[in-house]
Amino acid sequence: MILGVYWYYKFPDELYHFDFFRFLKGFGGHANNPALLQASVYVPDAERFLSRIKELKSEYKRTYLKVKADGNYLFIETGDYTLFDYHFQLASEIEGLLKDENAALTEYKASPDKKTVYNFDADYEGMYGERKHDFIQLVGSDFKKYDAENFSMRIDCHLSLKMKITFLHDLTEVCREENIAVFYYFDFETDDFVNLMLFFTNGRQTKEQIQMVDLISFGDKFQNTTEKYTVQFGHKNGLKSYPVNGPHIQLMADEEFIIRKTLS
Repeated sequence: MILGVYWYYKFPDELYHFDFFRFLKGFGGHANNPALLQASVYVPDAERFLSRIKELKSEYKRTYLKVKADGNYLFIETGDYTLFDYHFQLASEIEGLLKDENAALTEYKASPDKKTVYNFDADYEGMYGERKHDFIQLVGSDFKKYDAENFSMRIDCHLSLKMKITFLHDLTEVCREENIAVFYYFDFETDDFVNLMLFFTNGRQTKEQIQMVDLISFGDKFQNTTEKYTVQFGHKNGLKSYPVNGPHIQLMADEEFIIRKTLS
């Protein structure tokens, strides 16, 4: 699975600019639609462009690309529920091809039966597993720098206070083994136990560096670590002991996109 910095509801205006593509935000809730990047264009040599875009897509295996063609009129789309930098980089490179091919924006709408559809599917190998760990919650976040959000694993647990430091140290080592670059937590300490709210994720995901995380492998190692320290899942003593102190950082990458909101 890919964790990390993404966009869904808002477009990162100060990071990317498009002349051909438009951003369609996700709505969530009952609508539950992905965020999309779409372009309707006229390309003088559509056959050559399609050959070039096919070659480009081979460098972006972790997202889909759909092209609907009616002669020289093309409708291009990619999207997901988590748009990483990776998706915007793909759109940016397609824009470069469009400019090189002297393409023009168009509002032309062909009837469905006149369109030839080219589907360049994503490679989802390693993205999902059949077995799940119930103690892992997959969560989003509020808006951070450039309206980014973050896709993370959250785990709630409690243990003896005297075991906290070594437990966190061991979890940090697990993160390093499992391709996780961000680990921070919130806590609530009493005389004899500590409630923890743990977050595990990554920073910005780009063409140059996509970090795949095996949730099952990570969960197995986390569970083994909890057995070593007699950790219990969930929080003890209800809301009065809810872990609100923090965030405390163990590992971090792209902090301003993850921890704090920076005006841009």
